[in-house]
Amino acid sequence: MVSLARKNLLEDIPRFLVAQAGIMFAVSLVTIQTGIFNGFTRSAAQLIYNANADIWVTSDTLVQPELSLPLPATTLDQAQEVAGVARAEALIFKSAVWRHSSSDINLVRVIGFDPQGQLFNPNNLIQGSRQALQQPYTAIADTSTLRSLNVSKVGDIAELGSLPVRLVGLTQGNRSITSNPFVFTSLENANAYATGGQNARLSCKLQTGSEDIQCTSIPTNQKQSPQAKPRQLAASDTISFILIRAQSGQDLQQLKQRLETAIPNTTAYTQAELIKKTQQFWQRRTGVGFILGLGATVGIIVGGIIVGQILYSSVSDHLREFGTLKAMGASDWTIYGVIIEQSLWMAVLGYIPGIVLCFGVGAWTFATQGITILITPATAIAVFGITVAICVGSAIFAIQKVTRVDPAIVFKA
Repeated sequence: MVSLARKNLLEDIPRFLVAQAGIMFAVSLVTIQTGIFNGFTRSAAQLIYNANADIWVTSDTLVQPELSLPLPATTLDQAQEVAGVARAEALIFKSAVWRHSSSDINLVRVIGFDPQGQLFNPNNLIQGSRQALQQPYTAIADTSTLRSLNVSKVGDIAELGSLPVRLVGLTQGNRSITSNPFVFTSLENANAYATGGQNARLSCKLQTGSEDIQCTSIPTNQKQSPQAKPRQLAASDTISFILIRAQSGQDLQQLKQRLETAIPNTTAYTQAELIKKTQQFWQRRTGVGFILGLGATVGIIVGGIIVGQILYSSVSDHLREFGTLKAMGASDWTIYGVIIEQSLWMAVLGYIPGIVLCFGVGAWTFATQGITILITPATAIAVFGITVAICVGSAIFAIQKVTRVDPAIVFKA
């Protein structure tokens, strides 16, 4: 019976290839959509994966890492004094405008950290070193963002805010689908870039015929020499996060409570909690999950229709042969086994090239665009199960044609 299933399948090669193309399409669409969703979910928390901190302290207004009010720089000293804290480091996460010569401007996310610290380190540093960030007005970028930043190599110079910036290192795989390009630099450089070399002057005047005073903040440019070292953080400056390393054996939940008590208007998260909060924001409060899920559903439906049509047509073309088997005494279940066996062959032969194609697309996308299409073993197994379900379901649909076959059809002209 197995050989009969293969013969039915391979009798008409063009029809077989069309069926396999349909299954490959369904496999590829479901896998790619799921992989994009997984990669999107991971990249949303890309900044967090670069840290070795046990706890992140941030404003209690945090919605996700890019949407939160800043903290005073003085909170870093407060955190260091809390019992159970082994080390505390500041992290700045702010926006700035990148410009290269006369090209278009580009909004980037400036990430400032302590180059001599232990709790944050840009992942996959392939060129340069983070110690080079101790030099004034230097930065590290990801290779996938070089084209958008209009730079090509270490040593290139551009403008960030209204200050110069020199590229001293490159990373790979530090691109978030949900964010503008990341630019890593020191705390002092990040603070200077965030303000863009500008100071604000307050101008107030009394309105004519009124007792109200109208005040206007007027930004003024403050040109700085590329050789001048940015100043250290002052009490009036702000930071985005405090990274905490707990002492050995310390209960993290208790330490979180002490930190929140010692530093008003803050919330503390473990790394896993912050990753979960960030990913849930993008999954539930945006339409990304729905759109990607809709694409995967369309792939399943289209693949099922194509396979069902091919199997139904194949069964219709072989009704006389199935009638012959019935006339020879073959049971219905024997005939059903032939059709289901045929559908399983289609599932396997369509899944293998489809999943290989997906891995190839994922590797190409990461290498050229820095975008991760994350195909996990669980995803691959789940897609195989879906593929088998599509094909077997289509076979059951085609079987309905065979159940009404009269063995006498063999003797009709």
